[in-house]
Amino acid sequence: MILDSEEVAAQPELAMLGVMAHGRNRKVVQTFTDTLKAMEDSEHALQYYEHAYLMASPAGRRILEEFMPSTDWPVYSPFAKKHYGRGKAEGLEEGEVKGEVKSILAILDAREIEVPEDARARIRGCVDVEQLDTWLKRAAVAHSVTDVFD
Repeated sequence: MILDSEEVAAQPELAMLGVMAHGRNRKVVQTFTDTLKAMEDSEHALQYYEHAYLMASPAGRRILEEFMPSTDWPVYSPFAKKHYGRGKAEGLEEGEVKGEVKSILAILDAREIEVPEDARARIRGCVDVEQLDTWLKRAAVAHSVTDVFD
């Protein structure tokens, strides 16, 4: 059982096996992950983490997940793929919302339709892509901002 960060840094392969064998011990996992985060060679650190994750017991994996926050490292483990995929989907949806909002306001502006601040706030505050899409279509044919919301 390796509980010293200098020892983990000197023998990361052995420390990785230690996580496999003693992954229920939070101190073992924390020492391992803290040392990986401090490693200059992040590609090797990622590989050690991934191997430890794949070899760890379910309880050890949960503890590893607590101590290793998401990063922009490449993703290999099921845990990383799941969380990376979720974050990517959320980011894409957020970008779609921003684009729809910008388009609605641009169309209304191009058509010289006055948009009071409360209507702008309502449009900017909406995060429902389907609702924004409906408003976008209405903005293309609206005679006033109330036509967009009706």
